[in-house]
Amino acid sequence: MENITIMTIAKIAHVSHTTVSRALNDSPLVKEKTKQRIRQIADEMGYVPNLNAKGLVKNQSFLIGIFFSEMKTGTSPSFLVDVMNKARESLPKGYIISVDSMDNYSEQALPTNRYDGVIVVSQSTDDDDFIETLASQQVPLVVLNRKLERDDVVNYATDDYLGAQMLLRYAVRMGHKKFGIIEGQSRFISSLERRRAFNDVMAENHFEVLPDHIKNGNYLPESGYLAMKEMLTVSQAPTCVFVANDDMAIGAIRACNDLGYRVPEDISILGFDDMGYTKYLVPRLTTVSKPTPTLVETGVSALTKLLKDVPVSTPKRVFPPTLVIRDSVKNLRNETQS
Repeated sequence: MENITIMTIAKIAHVSHTTVSRALNDSPLVKEKTKQRIRQIADEMGYVPNLNAKGLVKNQSFLIGIFFSEMKTGTSPSFLVDVMNKARESLPKGYIISVDSMDNYSEQALPTNRYDGVIVVSQSTDDDDFIETLASQQVPLVVLNRKLERDDVVNYATDDYLGAQMLLRYAVRMGHKKFGIIEGQSRFISSLERRRAFNDVMAENHFEVLPDHIKNGNYLPESGYLAMKEMLTVSQAPTCVFVANDDMAIGAIRACNDLGYRVPEDISILGFDDMGYTKYLVPRLTTVSKPTPTLVETGVSALTKLLKDVPVSTPKRVFPPTLVIRDSVKNLRNETQS
């Protein structure tokens, strides 16, 4: 198959190769009608721009860095994959992504000139130095997932407190009074916000939570399994356990099954995130839908504008989550808890 180049398009369109190049790069020096005709010819011929050559001219790498707070533990594998897939889908054609952990740069400098732009998926205030380094070097930057105190960085987050509050109030409406919690990674803001909501809902309903019903996890399935086994073997079980993310909830449900507890007949389980698999679990998991696809899509759209030196009209936003009611919470409203 013939290699389609700018020169090929120029011959067919009866214009100079400079005009074709300008048209494909949306230059204001080319009339809109001419641009449309050239783009149509390029599309019909299956023209693919030479990104390497274009990058040399514009000093671009066409590489976008996506950095997570921590990847070995703490960051749910399901959440990581969701972010990566949505970012790939939302980025303009020709860009590729590089995924890494901020922890890898705690003692070495980040080669910022390697990236055209960076998306930081932040979970902790420990990330602030990393974010400051990027901002101070004026790297096109978008921070997702955690609400920042600073106003000079494009920042989109979700309301973890509201999500956990809605979830727990639903369980209270279903008649539950004896609660337990399996927390996430202790240094992550999401875990702190979900625990804060748990404490507030317990306080507003005057519920006492036994110390044996408060366990720590790290957002990974094994930690949910181990924490639930501890909770079920030390004292009388709660009727409902809030597990701070869906990956840990998988482990918690497995522990219930292994110890002879039925979900939700004997114990109800609440998750958080609404990962793709939760509607296929047995039972289907009641959880909170964190708008990760919208969050990432909005972030990539903003970064795309920054790459073109176009101002972002809404540089800060907090997205509300959605309660997802399924089958993992038993209705105790017609029963009397002992």
